[in-house]
Amino acid sequence: MKLPYSWLKELIPALPPVTELEPIFSQIGLPLEGVEDVPTVPQGVILAEVLSTEPIEGTKLTKITFDAGPEHGQRTIASGAPNAVGLPAGTMLALVTPGTTLGGMTYGVRELQGVESWGMAASEKELGIGEQNAGVMLIRAGEAPAGTPLHTLWPADSVLDIEVTPNRADVLSALGLARDLAAFLELELREPPAGPAATSPGEITVSLPPKGLVLERDTTGTYRDGCDHFVARTVSGLQNGPSPLWMQRRLTLSGLRPRDLIVDASNYVMLELGQPTAMYDRAEVQGDQILVSFGLRQGEEVRDLLGGTHTVGQEDLLILDGRDRGISSVAEAFGSAGKAKEGQGVLGIAGIVGGEHGHVTAGTTGVVIEAAHFDPVLLRRTASRLGLKTDAVYRFERGVDPLLPPRAADRLVGLLAGAGGQPHPGATVVGDPSPSVPGPIETSGDQIRTLLGMHIETAEMRGILSRLGCQVSGEGDALTVQPPSWRVDLHIWQDLAEEVARLHGYAELPETLPTLRVHGSNVGASAQSERRDTLRRTLSGLGFQEAVTYTFTSDDEAGKARTEVPGVRLQNPQTADRTGLRTALYPSLLRAAGAYAKGERALLFEIGRIFPAGGETERLGLLMRGDLAAKTYQDGVSGDFSVFRGLVQSFAAASGASFELRQLRGDEVPAALHPGIAGEVLWNGQPAGWLGALHPEIAQEFGLKGDTFLAELGLPLPAGEWAFRDPSRAPAAWRDLAVIAPQDVSYGEIAAVLKREGGELLESVEPFDVYQGEQVGEGNRSVAVRLTYRGARTLTDEEVDPVFAAQIDAVKAQGWTVREK
Repeated sequence: MKLPYSWLKELIPALPPVTELEPIFSQIGLPLEGVEDVPTVPQGVILAEVLSTEPIEGTKLTKITFDAGPEHGQRTIASGAPNAVGLPAGTMLALVTPGTTLGGMTYGVRELQGVESWGMAASEKELGIGEQNAGVMLIRAGEAPAGTPLHTLWPADSVLDIEVTPNRADVLSALGLARDLAAFLELELREPPAGPAATSPGEITVSLPPKGLVLERDTTGTYRDGCDHFVARTVSGLQNGPSPLWMQRRLTLSGLRPRDLIVDASNYVMLELGQPTAMYDRAEVQGDQILVSFGLRQGEEVRDLLGGTHTVGQEDLLILDGRDRGISSVAEAFGSAGKAKEGQGVLGIAGIVGGEHGHVTAGTTGVVIEAAHFDPVLLRRTASRLGLKTDAVYRFERGVDPLLPPRAADRLVGLLAGAGGQPHPGATVVGDPSPSVPGPIETSGDQIRTLLGMHIETAEMRGILSRLGCQVSGEGDALTVQPPSWRVDLHIWQDLAEEVARLHGYAELPETLPTLRVHGSNVGASAQSERRDTLRRTLSGLGFQEAVTYTFTSDDEAGKARTEVPGVRLQNPQTADRTGLRTALYPSLLRAAGAYAKGERALLFEIGRIFPAGGETERLGLLMRGDLAAKTYQDGVSGDFSVFRGLVQSFAAASGASFELRQLRGDEVPAALHPGIAGEVLWNGQPAGWLGALHPEIAQEFGLKGDTFLAELGLPLPAGEWAFRDPSRAPAAWRDLAVIAPQDVSYGEIAAVLKREGGELLESVEPFDVYQGEQVGEGNRSVAVRLTYRGARTLTDEEVDPVFAAQIDAVKAQGWTVREK
């Protein structure tokens, strides 16, 4: 939130200099994101009063005759600004006088289309005080005498950019922020001027939906009421045009663009008090009636004041007028169903945006002021579904003071009256906001001290809470606290403890070691997290980098990756490529690998959750692309399947697990993998997932060139029995064996036979050569393995040969042969 320092200084006269505010804001939990020093208007810019305007024939220029003050007298200028056409006499301009340098350009007197153009009428952007550049800066008639230097009315200032957390809706205004600062610094707070209070009933009839009306909505539950406080007041005799210069300045410095008197006054009250208001052209409010109603009918289209069209439903709250002349009572307006009749004018979508019907224009002379309190949950859902995020929504959805509407309406009446409007003395006030006001909270000084772990006297707690606007009662250490209506975030005693700590000073919290309390239910609670950390450390040690990706995916991505279509859908997806929860992990890794440059090595892992039809599960995904070590004058390490398999096998070994890979064929092959390079991972002898080469067609869909290898394992990985034995001091014995078998027989099947017959002496089976050719016959291949034997002492040939012979017999029993040469 942006706010000029001078505005806060007006509300807190003793406020410290802006250079001392940063640590103060940090201490109260509202850190400053930045402070911008805004210069004043350059010297040489004055106010000029328009006397007359006329178009210059044959051009798009307008001749403006103006009074430049006693020093310069009456002058003319030729302007091409669109808002210069038809300016009423008395309107003031920001005039750059001849000889003034602005933006590196020095202005003088020149002739344009036969008109002496004396200086230049400047826009806000040209003056460096705003972003508006579509026309000249207009200033309300009578703001100051012609010839007044503009820098005296637009002084330099500092703009504070404050970070406001979602729970602190009470500080989304100048008054709210000043309240908090004054309470912390224990300084005097000067409230903004109050407007004229109503003394009689208002001219507008207002009807709210029947109390307790319940509207069902399948996906989000139940809504109730929607509006519990509504104030309507009227002002006539207005001459719409530029707002006062002081108001334009504060709006501009706060990040809003000035528009006209009526709109600017409404925005100003929102920034000053925190209450969004709406203004309707009274001439367009049929029958002087306003109806707050849920949607006319499902699928109703509503046009807003900017021309946008929105489809509203029966759960959306609308502001209507009495266009249906037959309406004379609440019962007749809403009927038994609580819905408004068709044919009524839609003045706006409640608390979000004004409607095309009834909005304020340049010709508006009378207004109906709306200041109301709406259900924040209902409003947030409507705004989110319609994709509308306005300044009003930003405040309403966080929680606005439910008792604020009368004060805001009075303040707005006062601002319009000060600009020449004639307010009606009455106001229409309907609804009961009391249920929305926070209720009393019971606590004690000891309870708060125990939670905070620091000693604060109960008397100091009373003082802190009282300065925040709370009503505090109770005897001795007991505290009964009634939060102020603007602190809608205070509900439980822990909230009060936080406020006490915040204003006492977080820096005063003592440094204490945490107390370790071991409870039976906590034993082993961190085991799952520790397992994940172990996996991360092990894989990082093997050269993998962790990827952290979105859990969201789309039907299109699922189709490209050949995974199950998302079954869990997001009600409000932020983008079209994140509409549901993923059903597999590897598409996220493929997306991450696509960010790497062509040929660059990618060695990635991710630990994440997937949401297939069977339910939610946790998975480990692995991906490899490119060479592990670049080829130079020596051989590098190519990124082929055997390398990837070796990395996963090393991962298993480092985890103390056994690893085997069973070849998959036909329908067993996962859709993600190449049909000929796919295997099932057996982790500690149990199926744990799959490993193989990415299917070429999927690689093409994701724009991945070159071989890509994947593995996806279910977590937690199958545990094995831990055992320890001393390494043997005896030397090993080796035998080499070449087994000739059909090509469709996997190495895993051959190794399984050899291990089964190897007994206790067999330590390992390692392949070292594969051959296909004439010597082994068509359709066969030779797999050469090294068999390692070891015992408690040095083995003799008489001990090893019988085991080796048994292995050869077992191979032949399978119908395979042993290669002799």
